[in-house]
Amino acid sequence: MAKQKAPGIEVKTYATHHVITQPNPLKKVLRRVDAKDLDDPVARAEAALAGLSGEFRSWMDTEAGRLSAAYAAIQRSGFTDTACDELFRAAHDIKGDAATFGFPSAAAAADSLCRIIEHAPDLEKVPAELFTHHINAILAIVHDRTKLDTVATARELSRRLRKVADEYLIHVNQDRPEHLEAILAPSIIPD
Repeated sequence: MAKQKAPGIEVKTYATHHVITQPNPLKKVLRRVDAKDLDDPVARAEAALAGLSGEFRSWMDTEAGRLSAAYAAIQRSGFTDTACDELFRAAHDIKGDAATFGFPSAAAAADSLCRIIEHAPDLEKVPAELFTHHINAILAIVHDRTKLDTVATARELSRRLRKVADEYLIHVNQDRPEHLEAILAPSIIPD
């Protein structure tokens, strides 16, 4: 059986312009579906997330443990490339997962920690307290998020950590304008 040739391009000419209509070969494969058979992929995804929501806490506990272990390795062995990469990846994973898993304040604190790792010219010179406060804040947000008032406290803690981290990064990057631009940019992490 020979394939039917698709109709060609149609050109309509007017006094001031041309209208070119290209054929749509996909029109033949489109099928209409009854309203009762409509699939809503967003609703399916939300239902799947709701089914998994019982696991979110344990997943965040695992991610927080990974962050804690990465920082402990740095405290033991110093800022090796491997240790720094693991600390950054752990913080970055928390930054990406926390809001979905119901820990948005942990995402903000992890974002601030990632910014320090990314933009500090020498991690050895970053005050240890800056790392410790960020990691302790993330651990506290993940482990102690059981009361309504802790959400507001966690949000304020994350906001203050970001402010202190930004002040430090602005100070140490005064001669690195390409980093200052990124430091002064607003966070993409929702409040």
